[in-house]
Amino acid sequence: MAEASTHSRTVSLSDGDLTLTWAAVTHKGRRRDTNQDAVLAGYPLFIVADGMGGHIGGEIASASTVDRLRSLVDGDVSPKTIEKALSRAVKDIASHPETTDDGTGTTVTGVFLDASQPTPHWVTLNIGDSRVYLLRDGSIDQITTDHSVVQELVAAGRLSPEEAENHPYGNVITRAVGPSDGVTPDYVRLDVVDGDRFVICSDGLTKELTDYGIQHFLTENPDPADAVSAMLEAALENGGRDNVTIIVLDVERDGEHDEPTEPTEPTVPTERGANDAPGASSTDPS
Repeated sequence: MAEASTHSRTVSLSDGDLTLTWAAVTHKGRRRDTNQDAVLAGYPLFIVADGMGGHIGGEIASASTVDRLRSLVDGDVSPKTIEKALSRAVKDIASHPETTDDGTGTTVTGVFLDASQPTPHWVTLNIGDSRVYLLRDGSIDQITTDHSVVQELVAAGRLSPEEAENHPYGNVITRAVGPSDGVTPDYVRLDVVDGDRFVICSDGLTKELTDYGIQHFLTENPDPADAVSAMLEAALENGGRDNVTIIVLDVERDGEHDEPTEPTEPTVPTERGANDAPGASSTDPS
């Protein structure tokens, strides 16, 4: 079993201190020979990438993407710098023609803290079908929207969420960071609220655990390392059909329980409706 440890950092913001506590774990699963997932967990950027393609092509794609994003951690993290890093990752992937092709690519999903404005916000980013969840006030919400054939069928009303769980096209994604095309992530801006818990994960977790299962393990395990370990163990026990990568990120503000502000109106229309997420708006946060 992969080892997980809890890390913590206190950040001074214009409206008080923010303490972040997190843990991350990645595992190749029960049925895969290699782990093509990659993970980045370091303030202010928390990322999961799930690679695909060839024997090692997916590993190259996810590792290249995470390496480019890691270079931002000690500098400016914004949509502009993220998209520039992803463009460089596309070139990195294409520079391995012996092991990559048009079927090679990676998801990239995560969250970063935008403290550049007077009111700090979280911003989620997403390409592909890895996910960001938010547990707030006892309720769990999927913040990101999958870029997948199945999600498009659900959105069109041609497939129910229950039918989607076991659909034969469940692994087919419609957007990825690959060697031939540059893509822009979807962004959702979120309030910074005391007591929030984020889960960032590859579909190796969501293939094996329902949203309610994820919520159960978050509720039962206050420490992030215990939470990621418990979810990983459950995913492996349920089959472990794919690589599994999980980050749990906890938010504490000044030791007080802040109330979320009213959701802002989305400036860009979305299929899912960003205001389904608590205190969220789907917008270009740059």
